[in-house]
Amino acid sequence: MEKAPVLVVGGTGRLGGQVVRALLSRGRQVRALVRPASDAAPLEADGVEVARGDMMDPDSLLRAMDGVDAVVTTAAGYTRHSKGDTDEIDIVGNRNLADAAARSDIRRFVLTSILTCDQTPTVPHFWNKKLMEDRLEEQGVPFVALRPGAFLDQIARDDAFAKGRLSWFGSPDVPLTFVLTADLAAFLAAAVDVEVHGGERIDIGCDRPVSIRDLAQISGRLLGREIGVRSIPAPVVRTAGSVLGGAVPMARDMSSMMEWFQTGKYVADTTRQREVFGVVPTAEDAVTRLLTALGYPIQA
Repeated sequence: MEKAPVLVVGGTGRLGGQVVRALLSRGRQVRALVRPASDAAPLEADGVEVARGDMMDPDSLLRAMDGVDAVVTTAAGYTRHSKGDTDEIDIVGNRNLADAAARSDIRRFVLTSILTCDQTPTVPHFWNKKLMEDRLEEQGVPFVALRPGAFLDQIARDDAFAKGRLSWFGSPDVPLTFVLTADLAAFLAAAVDVEVHGGERIDIGCDRPVSIRDLAQISGRLLGREIGVRSIPAPVVRTAGSVLGGAVPMARDMSSMMEWFQTGKYVADTTRQREVFGVVPTAEDAVTRLLTALGYPIQA
C-alpha cells in the first residue's frame, strides 16, 4: 500500500527544494505548503501536490496536514529569502505549525533546528528554534529535530572562489561545525523514516570543526591555487550590531551569532548522526562536492 504524502513546509526555498527532491528520490509522495503569492510551478512540474496556505494562518496548516504521514519543515523567516518573510514566522508561525501538528494525525514531525540553539538565548533565530523544539514536546508531537551547523555553501558567496578569497566575520582561526546543504537535505528526508526516539535532537555536521582558514587551505589544495581569507574583526561586528540593531533587528541577530561563533562552542557531536544516518562526511569531501557543484575542476 502506498504511503500517505509527506508535507514539506518551506519547499520553495533552497534547502526545502532539495528536501522535496530527496523525498521524491526515495519514492515518497510530497505535498508542499506554498503561500498564495508564491510560484509553485517548479514543484508541480516535479509531481508535487501543492497546498496553498501560510504559517500565519492556522486553518490553512490544518488543511495542509490533513491525510499526511509526516511533516518536514525548513521554514525560516529571519533569512528574508522570500517576499513576506519576517521574524514572526519564526515565533508565531512556528507555534501555529506545532499546534496544528498536535491536532493532526501525523506519524512524525521533522524540524530543521540549529546547532547549540539551547545554549544561545542572546541569538534570536537560534533561540526561536529551541522554543519550537519545546513547543513540539509540550504539545506531544512525535518529532525529531536535526540541529545543523553553519551552511558550508555560504563560503562561496560573492564569487569567493573565482576571486580567490573567502570572507568572514570575526577571527578566521576559530573552528566551528559546517554542513553542506545537500547533505542536510538528504538527512531531513531520511529522518522521516529512520528509527529514532521521539523528541530526539541530533547534531548535524562534517566530521570535525574547521575554521574559515582551514576551509581556505582545503579549497586551495583542491583547486591547485591559493585561496586567501578576508575577515572583519569581531569588535567591528559587535559595534555594527549595536549601532544598526535598533533599526535593523537582523543586524543585531547576526552579530550575536558571530559572537557566539567566536566562543568556539559552535561544535557538533556527530556520534548520533553517524548512528542514525551512517558515515559522517569529511570536511574535505564536503568542500570537494561544493566546488564540483559550482563547476570548478578539482586538481588534487
